[in-house]
Amino acid sequence: LFVKPSRAGSSFGATKVHKADDRETQQDRLAAAIATAGEHDWKLLVEQGIDGREIECAVLCPKAGDEPEASWPGEIVLDHQNDDQFYDFDSKYMDASASHVEVPANLPVSVLEDVRDVARRAFKAVDGAGLSRVDTFVTPDGTVMVNEINTMPGFTPISMYPKAWDATGVSYTELITRLIEGVLR
Repeated sequence: LFVKPSRAGSSFGATKVHKADDRETQQDRLAAAIATAGEHDWKLLVEQGIDGREIECAVLCPKAGDEPEASWPGEIVLDHQNDDQFYDFDSKYMDASASHVEVPANLPVSVLEDVRDVARRAFKAVDGAGLSRVDTFVTPDGTVMVNEINTMPGFTPISMYPKAWDATGVSYTELITRLIEGVLR
């Protein structure tokens, strides 16, 4: 189970709540997670944990009415794996050795294509414009599920969004140019 602020990014204030053997401990863990998230927003999200890998796909549609394009999907691989770890704020910004990006993700091409298709459909379903990063879960049986759509994804040269496009053959400079030209049309 995950508890996080509704309107905070970068896993800021998010807590992974582990199952306890007794009800009282479980309630204490949940209360602590709610308190942590509540420090950052009064509106909270409680999400079920999913048995699967989180795979991210960059979507680009700089000109309204065009069909969205999807990059090769990527995965953030945690390098200090343990049962308690998830890709939290500290892993993202405080410890450069905590993770690395793999694009394309180490999955069969058929699953990568499914992720791309799901990402394009999710983008269209929310009437996406410009750019988004669609985060999915791929379950052990290969099922692809949308986790969330990030309409303002990280865009630094080390962020997943430009890295995914670079692996797809679109450089950082070209990506910025395409977005600007799309707005000017």
